[in-house]
Amino acid sequence: MTGTAWFCLLGTLVSTATPGVARALARDAAAPQDATARPRITPARTGRAPRPDAVAPTLGEAGYYEAPAVNVLVFSNWYDGLFADSKISGVEIIQQGERIATNGDVRLSATPGQWDATARFVDRQVDRAAGTVTVTLEYPDYNWRYRIRSSTKGAAVALAVILDAPVPAALAGKAGFNLEFLPAAYFHHGYIADDGSGVFPLHPADTMTATPQRNAASGRAEGLGAEPNAIAQGTRFVLAPEDPARRVTIRSSAPVQLFDGRNQAQNGWFVLRSLLPAGRIGTVLEWEVQPNSVPGWLRAPVIAHSQLGYAPGARKVATIELDRNDRTTAPARLLRVGTDGSTTAVKTAPATRWGDYLRYNYRQLDFSDVRQPGLYMLEYGATRTAPFRIADDVYAGAWHPTLDVYFPVAMDHMYVNEGYRVWHGDAHRDDARQAPLNHEHIDLYAQGPTTDTKYKPGEHIPGLAVGGWFDAGDFDIRTQSQYQVVRSLVDTWERWRPTRDTTAVDWTRRRTEIHVPDGTPDLLEQIRHGTLQLVAQFDAVGHAIHGIVEPDVAQYTHLGDASTKTDGLIHDPALKLGEERGGRSGTPDDRWAFTTKASALNYGSIAALAAASRSLAEADPALAKTALGIATRIWAEEQTHAPDLYQHGNTTGGPLDSERFAAAVELLRTTRDPRFATAVQTLWPAMERRFAFNLRDAVAAIPLMPQSYREGMIPAVRAYAAATVKAAAANPFGVPITTGGWAGSGTVIAGALNAYALHKAFPDIMPADPVFRGAEFLLGHHPGSDISFVSGVGTRSKEVAYGNNRADFSFIAGGVVPGVLIVKPDFPENHEDWPFFWGENEYVIPEGAMWIELAHAMQDLAGKPPAK
Repeated sequence: MTGTAWFCLLGTLVSTATPGVARALARDAAAPQDATARPRITPARTGRAPRPDAVAPTLGEAGYYEAPAVNVLVFSNWYDGLFADSKISGVEIIQQGERIATNGDVRLSATPGQWDATARFVDRQVDRAAGTVTVTLEYPDYNWRYRIRSSTKGAAVALAVILDAPVPAALAGKAGFNLEFLPAAYFHHGYIADDGSGVFPLHPADTMTATPQRNAASGRAEGLGAEPNAIAQGTRFVLAPEDPARRVTIRSSAPVQLFDGRNQAQNGWFVLRSLLPAGRIGTVLEWEVQPNSVPGWLRAPVIAHSQLGYAPGARKVATIELDRNDRTTAPARLLRVGTDGSTTAVKTAPATRWGDYLRYNYRQLDFSDVRQPGLYMLEYGATRTAPFRIADDVYAGAWHPTLDVYFPVAMDHMYVNEGYRVWHGDAHRDDARQAPLNHEHIDLYAQGPTTDTKYKPGEHIPGLAVGGWFDAGDFDIRTQSQYQVVRSLVDTWERWRPTRDTTAVDWTRRRTEIHVPDGTPDLLEQIRHGTLQLVAQFDAVGHAIHGIVEPDVAQYTHLGDASTKTDGLIHDPALKLGEERGGRSGTPDDRWAFTTKASALNYGSIAALAAASRSLAEADPALAKTALGIATRIWAEEQTHAPDLYQHGNTTGGPLDSERFAAAVELLRTTRDPRFATAVQTLWPAMERRFAFNLRDAVAAIPLMPQSYREGMIPAVRAYAAATVKAAAANPFGVPITTGGWAGSGTVIAGALNAYALHKAFPDIMPADPVFRGAEFLLGHHPGSDISFVSGVGTRSKEVAYGNNRADFSFIAGGVVPGVLIVKPDFPENHEDWPFFWGENEYVIPEGAMWIELAHAMQDLAGKPPAK
């Protein structure tokens, strides 16, 4: 239905609308229309009968409202448990193939940030016969419940906020219904608010009002608070009236204000908001939300394929993703690109129908028989891909950007330079202060009832300002990530010995130069860097710590050069704020170390130290000896007492038995001590029950264990291989696709590396195909788009990502993003126009290390040695 087809329903709507909505509808009838808009719109008068193309939305089987090219989701998704505001919740709008609005719910501020309070979900009732969805929520701290009920009303979805008890006095003037719109969807567009108009700003520049308290989303640790003022107000808003693909009309029974949340924080959205009235019960607010529906609109086909390309002898399958209403058929063509730019069709065939998955239907073209090296493109109808290669060495350099750029940029406690560009200075020279007791912190860190160190809360812990990598798009050192990366890099070194040297590291000056060789393999330098941090933790406090993280939200949200987060001077509480004396500072900006003992972290860390000692034996024998000494000593200590079982979030290690098994395997591989073989055998039954999680460690021990150990593993290997076949048939991409709030690239890479380990150890049971399917998924053969999720790898790759440079809408070469997020129930999403979706776009170091490993594995299976 056209964007203003609601004119055709005025007779019905006005007769049933509240007075406020009726006034808004009457204004709409008189509003002039753009005769040049497409599709062309004919103005209607009040009371005119609906036009035939005025399609009302219906509540479909999937539990959301559907109209041509438009969906309105009502609490199909809920706030992610990791962070309250993950921009996947409440009322959401998908319009012409893009999710352009989210977080439709009662909130307590105009532009709520990542740590602002959200309501607790109670239940959701769907009545398809009546076309209603009713959701009950509550703010338990205020003992206050409310309901949001949706229904269809003409061409709109009507939303009602229903109260059984008035807004609590403490929330009067604060509680309001918000709906957030993606800024990138409305850049270069206008809006109309009643009789006024405006243009959405490209950069926030609105007036602010000083407040007594700072908003936690503001990114500031000191000074006054400030809240943005409304840009516009009205009871009728039309967003992007000039663009049928983005036009959304909202009519309300109460005034609606438009705010720009980016005035508060770079990841803010445009927010439409109506305050809830005080002292009232029943239906206290009604909105009619009408995203413009474009009849006949079809999403352009996506040809999912590996942006990197294929080895000549490899399986080659492209998957064509089509709009569910696309009934056209076209031949799929593989085109060879000539030196003069001409293209020659080397394979043309009807695409084979795969079937339906999520909201799309799929066809596939198998061009495995094309083996001639060269440059190729794929074509389906009017859609043509970027060029890709078929070549023997197609995988050889796939890991270079990750090792050459991503990991150097992630190096903490170092000055990192690339040509004319300083990525960051020598960060966190003031690490770190003991975290306070009984404290639950941001980013899933927490301190228990004791420090488990000799340091008092707030006291400086010397020796931690060395080594380690920034964990993700932020700047903490998460120990669990550190030891995962070290072990993965060691695996790469021991299997393939890549001697690539393009990075110079001056350990004395704490300076890294990208694209400058220094005579030492870069992989060994990165292993050393991670090992230095793990060793420092044991030297400083005697055990592995949870990590080192920013003391407050202001630092946590810091973007850009990490060396500007703190003053680099150790905090001295005897000095005044801002005072500096003798290399110390009165500013308490030092990061916090969370130190409560957790045996799982000890085992995970000593597994990495034992592994690193093998790789560093020649490059740094002193550090190798120290690392192995810590590993053997801490193992022995852990056997003398009951395990420390402190757990919180994802910062205190994996399952205890799994971490202990990993430590036993790595110590066995390093020392060949029979004690560790006994430990491996003893722990194996528990590992067999969680085989998918532990199989790479289990396989790594095979050469050092009795033949019976390998034979005992065979039933688990067969079961895992059968499960892999079953999972591959569940979708056209042949890999497990997760549906949580963090997308599944890591799961896919882990599955591919699992398959590689089993294929090498049990080639008669596990084939190699799952390795390539996993890699190809990462490189573009996935739902939603054909973009590579490794920045800088493949012709079209991730160029807008959640790195520490995300405010620049940029990327870090070699970083791996989480990838395809399934917005429940059926919408695959990865935004290339908005970097702040951490669940889709945030780089994390374990996936970077695993990608280096997987790229080598692919080249190994392709039969050619990787480039050095």
